Amino acid sequence: MQFLVSAGEASSDLYAAGVTRHLAAALPEAHFYGCAGPRLQAAGVEPVLDAREIAVVGLAEVVHHLPRIYLRYRALIRHIEKHPPVAALLTDSPDFHLRLARHLHRLGVPVFYLVAPQVWAWREGRVATIRRLVDKLFCLFPFEEPWFRERGVDASYIGHPLASMVRPQYSRAEFLARHGIRGDRPLVTLLPGSRAGEARRHLPVLLEAAALLEGDVGPRFLLATPKGFESHSVLQSFREPLAARSIKVVENEAWDAIAHADVALAASGTVTIEAAVLGTPMVTFYKVNPLSWHAGRRLVKVPYLSMVNLVAGRKIVPELIQQEMTAANIAAAASELLTNPDAAAGMRRELAEVRGALSSQGDPLRRAAEMILASAPLRRETIAGPDRRE
Repeated sequence: MQFLVSAGEASSDLYAAGVTRHLAAALPEAHFYGCAGPRLQAAGVEPVLDAREIAVVGLAEVVHHLPRIYLRYRALIRHIEKHPPVAALLTDSPDFHLRLARHLHRLGVPVFYLVAPQVWAWREGRVATIRRLVDKLFCLFPFEEPWFRERGVDASYIGHPLASMVRPQYSRAEFLARHGIRGDRPLVTLLPGSRAGEARRHLPVLLEAAALLEGDVGPRFLLATPKGFESHSVLQSFREPLAARSIKVVENEAWDAIAHADVALAASGTVTIEAAVLGTPMVTFYKVNPLSWHAGRRLVKVPYLSMVNLVAGRKIVPELIQQEMTAANIAAAASELLTNPDAAAGMRRELAEVRGALSSQGDPLRRAAEMILASAPLRRETIAGPDRRE
């Protein structure tokens, strides 16, 4: 039994790996392959395409990488045609995966989609495509299920995996000792984003903000990076300014770096949900190529760009997007949280409400796997047995 699994982001790689482990336990005869990052590969998925090869954000940025992405996409399609899957689990990255879903639909392969595309925010016209190509849509946010169902999509809210998954590995004292951090000054964690392009755009501004904060409230700084990022050429180019600011790089310990920080400076995205679950006050920001911003901003129909604010239904964390993402603005917002205990405590209370809204009974990833296994295509394959499938 062949099963296609595809994920294009660090977070979706994590979620898809969790679902895959549950599927593999129930389907020991299945072979899983697809577009896989390190976590999916660790879960036993054969990487026909490495997920990091398609992790690009921004319209202008995607155009630059299109030839390479298309070549890798065609390689994946050839593998699918040679090894037809009984079903496919596609996770996030709608620009890539809705195109892949179209091909799978033509082949008669049932498509299960994890992490609903944010068409409620922009590009609502895609709903018709999702309705036609996706057999089951798994939603991580509570407002998404009714929105999609009203538009004819078979959607189910499963809860957000991070609500039960995110927790520090070490106590604060253990974490600080582990990284040689002494003294009682406030701790600020920098989270520029997991993609190389995000780090390249955001780090210069964050370093300027750190310099301003040093002279204002005198905190210590950590830079949290994904596993393997410390040796990346992007980070190497910032070695000197990081050392000049005495900013310690912490690799593959983001949850601890966030949990034990007094304030997190976080690129808008999954990491803001992680900070909300951990209850850490934050300042969010994001910047893309100006062409991408002007082309995409007119299409956005939601009042906030931070998922934390969208879930809350109001602005509870600062959003410094595009031209508002300046060192002075970041430093001012962070300084308010570091020097005003009431402001920090108030944000923690509101973040606790967001965490509650994202929580569900049981494991969301197990729930997704159970729905896949209970679907008609998988039931037919399981009943047929290996002899009939041959």
